[in-house]
Amino acid sequence: MPSSAPPAGRDARGGAVRVGLVIPVRGGDRGKTRLDVEQARRSALAAAFALDTVAAARAASLVGEVVVVGALAEPVDGVRVIADPGGGLLAAVLAGLGALRMSTAQAGAGADAGAGAGPAPTAVLLGDLPALRPVELDDALAAAALHERAFVPDAEGSGTSLIVARVGVPHAPRFGPDSAARHRAAGYVELALPAGSGLRHDVDTLDQLRAVASLALGPRTRALLDD
Repeated sequence: MPSSAPPAGRDARGGAVRVGLVIPVRGGDRGKTRLDVEQARRSALAAAFALDTVAAARAASLVGEVVVVGALAEPVDGVRVIADPGGGLLAAVLAGLGALRMSTAQAGAGADAGAGAGPAPTAVLLGDLPALRPVELDDALAAAALHERAFVPDAEGSGTSLIVARVGVPHAPRFGPDSAARHRAAGYVELALPAGSGLRHDVDTLDQLRAVASLALGPRTRALLDD
């Protein structure tokens, strides 16, 4: 008998499932400490990276709720910002995922039973991807829907820029040194994206900033580099 379950990435009505997204952002004096520039410019670049990343994510058609953990230099429509709990990147990621779970539970409790509302897939996107384009994120999320867990490695191949989990599948985030190998070992399937994809180009160092300068940067980062 054929399965009555909707195809991967589709809801019961056949519509695309929108993904709840967590974006951890570290700004101010704590942001981008490996960028070898003077403090004021480093803070400005970190703020620009985050705003360009969040704006691109918000514009992606497969992205639903967006939770930023940390702070943004200016508000972005449709984005919820929660405080960084401290304790590093992993603690921020877990706080964001917890916020998504809570809002999903509240929405489910208040939804009409006939409305077809339900939990969403969840993802974590790093907040320093100034060349990210909405279509790149959409393509990755669509590809991730074929797997229980999936991840996108950074351009160097050792780090991670995005992790995604299907509805009902808990995350096992492994951000930090050698996170690509660690996510792979935790059951995340690597998604093959072009080397030039903005989704793979996080910026922590001057060399990475020079590499990303040739891509289609977000407007805030481009304005700073052209200044």
